[in-house]
Amino acid sequence: MSPLTDHGLAVQSRLSQAYGLSPDAVLSMMDAVSRGGGMQAQFNVPELGGMGQWQSGGMTMVGDMFNTGLQNTVNNLCGEIANAYYQGAFYQPAPQPQGSWQGQQQGGASMTFSGGSFGSWWPSDLGQPSSQGSQNNLSYAIFPQSRRLAVNLNGQVTVYDTGDHLIGGVGQQQSGDASWTFTSQYGTVYLNQLPVVSGTGSAPEPSFAQPEPARMQPEPVSQPDPAPAPVQQGGDSDQIFAALEKLGSLRDMGILSEDEFAAKKAELLSRL
Repeated sequence: MSPLTDHGLAVQSRLSQAYGLSPDAVLSMMDAVSRGGGMQAQFNVPELGGMGQWQSGGMTMVGDMFNTGLQNTVNNLCGEIANAYYQGAFYQPAPQPQGSWQGQQQGGASMTFSGGSFGSWWPSDLGQPSSQGSQNNLSYAIFPQSRRLAVNLNGQVTVYDTGDHLIGGVGQQQSGDASWTFTSQYGTVYLNQLPVVSGTGSAPEPSFAQPEPARMQPEPVSQPDPAPAPVQQGGDSDQIFAALEKLGSLRDMGILSEDEFAAKKAELLSRL
């Protein structure tokens, strides 16, 4: 990290006293906001609850999710750093690397080496990441402004579209398939669930099978009870009373008129 300018030193001193933080903690936050272009920051500062994220005019996340006081402190601190960021440079210009050779002759041929992102393994069009790191055989770089995550796994570079995820870090699940994951405001997300922009990474896999659309089942149609079987002369009285109940039901359902009901009723009663 380059030395601070007079403006940067003044901002560091003022905010350290105002928020009761160590100069190193403030410097880490200044660096995080600077890497986010004054619009956002991803940081890991123990004095501020460890890992967290801040976005101008958006959501502030801290390690202790329910500590609203700490969230307000981080939000206010990052807001003041962002305002100071636009007022002047925090860091002195870095010395130019001695990596560009022009006009040197080798076998009579002129050789030119351009600077660019010397030593960067991610595509140069992504610019500078807000944060980067490595774990085991994987390296990653996060580019929140372009919503990209570059991953270098065993020398194979893949660029993923992070969408609206605010990435806080990358890790490896302790499972049989050794799946790589990252954390965001939505929790743990598998790396292979992100859309691949370029590289050799696998395409996103569905996290669950889509359910088949429910089929409409026809509603059962109520069928009227069949008319009571005629009762033979001299039949059992229980059968006659059951037939009378059936007739009453058919009348209540509107299948028999009052006259039809009365006629059938009289016929049945005559057989008692």
